[in-house]
Amino acid sequence: MRMHDGGATTDRLISAAEVLFAIHGIDGVSLREINRMAGAKNASALQYHFRDRDGLLRALIAKHARDVEARRHAMLDAYEAEGRDDLRSLAGALVRPMTAKLADDDGGPQYLQIMADLMNRPRAVIDPAALDDPASSVFRWRQHVGRLLDEDATRLHRRFAAIRFASVEIGRRARSGPHTDDRLFTSDLVDLVTGVLAAPLSDETRRLDAERSRQRGDRR
Repeated sequence: MRMHDGGATTDRLISAAEVLFAIHGIDGVSLREINRMAGAKNASALQYHFRDRDGLLRALIAKHARDVEARRHAMLDAYEAEGRDDLRSLAGALVRPMTAKLADDDGGPQYLQIMADLMNRPRAVIDPAALDDPASSVFRWRQHVGRLLDEDATRLHRRFAAIRFASVEIGRRARSGPHTDDRLFTSDLVDLVTGVLAAPLSDETRRLDAERSRQRGDRR
């Protein structure tokens, strides 16, 4: 099988997947439906270009992640140049590159809904390499935030809670749009993420965390 319009076909397949995954969920759409919506003449076009659903999903995410990564790196560069600790600025560096996608008419809102789906699962689907890759903006963000958090808050995955909360809220916004102005939503979400990161651990949480640590130690 030979595809002569490879670039155009892959773009159409990704665009179709954006729409269908956003409406029905990643697992609620057949590959045949994506092929049909994309107008692919060959029934196996998706498998030819992406191999499987996971390959298509990775390509879809990569299409939008380039913009998000570039924006977040630029914000982190500015944060480092300023040279002062500011948790709200870091919350903004997490949120604003994603909310910028609300205005992206090339599948941006659909991408945000798909990311919310991935992050809101019982076991969030994330790329572990992005967490440990120094070239990743998420890695840089986590390093900066980690320096400002209580050690116990870090161990209780406060940073991941902030990422998941932001992703889900932005996905909800994308699903209810388009909106004429997302500035208030964005600023309020930055405030909320700052609060998630800065919230002090209660005595109860510390006590329960210590109990869990002891129980885990006993099971070893």
